[in-house]
Amino acid sequence: MFQDMNIDELLALREKKDIVLIDVRSPSEFREATIPGSYNIPLFDDAERAEVGTIYKQISNQAAKKRGLEIVSAKLPNFIEEFQGIEGQKVVFCWRGGMRSKTTATLLSLMDVHVCRLQGGVRAYRKWIVDQLEKIEVKAEPIVLNGFTGSGKTVILHKLEEMGHPVLDLEGIANHRGSIFGQIGLEPNNQKSFDALLVEKLIELQNAPYILFEAESKRIGKATMPQFLVDKKEQGFQVFVDMPVDERVRHIIEDYQPENHHAECLEAFRKIKNRIHTPIAAQIDADLSSGNYASGVRLLLEHYYDPRYKHTAEQFAQNRRITIQPKNADQAVEQIITILRTKFKTAVS
Repeated sequence: MFQDMNIDELLALREKKDIVLIDVRSPSEFREATIPGSYNIPLFDDAERAEVGTIYKQISNQAAKKRGLEIVSAKLPNFIEEFQGIEGQKVVFCWRGGMRSKTTATLLSLMDVHVCRLQGGVRAYRKWIVDQLEKIEVKAEPIVLNGFTGSGKTVILHKLEEMGHPVLDLEGIANHRGSIFGQIGLEPNNQKSFDALLVEKLIELQNAPYILFEAESKRIGKATMPQFLVDKKEQGFQVFVDMPVDERVRHIIEDYQPENHHAECLEAFRKIKNRIHTPIAAQIDADLSSGNYASGVRLLLEHYYDPRYKHTAEQFAQNRRITIQPKNADQAVEQIITILRTKFKTAVS
């Protein structure tokens, strides 16, 4: 027979050993929100779930169970085989630890596939996330990367993270680049997914002496940063990256790949077109429409993004900010490491 575990037991187990989390809800529910790192092996697909739900509402609970059993029985061999192919200690869950996860765990135990079932399911995990957001403390000193659009701040953070530095990639957690063009080529995370990924990353970094992250606005795509993190950003040591405009243009084209997302780029630009002086806006539109992306991007930087960001550095005291002038992302990394060595002599190798 399978074993039940509550959310506290799951979290304690995750700290000690690798476990495999398996969400047995429908694909659309899984996409909406799940426990980070989980696999999706649905007991019912979206259409099947809708059919069973309709029978439950219009006929009876018993009729819904009967139809559910018919659906599961037809695909049981493949369903069991998917679980058999997964190594490690498996924990199954659904929305609230109810019928779907119980049915899954029971069927698997009959086939000698050992799993645990998470009591409370995704709902219990979400409650834990909300509780954490209310009480979590970020004791590490924030090192906040600022800079004009296209300065390669995300690239710089990724390089620092690869070198072992504690990095909080807020755009990565939101799956959005933080501007009107930020969703191009991406599927932004909703608030629930953002919160879950943020809490788990902050717990991972809780013993770090400092945390590097980008100076994002409070809203990133579909998600909003918690106020304690906004406050940390304002209180942190500010590093301003002053990168040559040609390098910034190159970063943007490399990151956004406008040749592969032509229509999306035009649609995003036309949302801000009326905020730019008319002749310049017309030229940007013509450049983007014709595929002359380097020219269009440069004009966007010079006439829209740069003027909006020029006042930012003046908001911070001199002893809480520093400006670096690298020629590229690699030089920026070297200069930031020098700053970290000066501020955290015992913490940076």
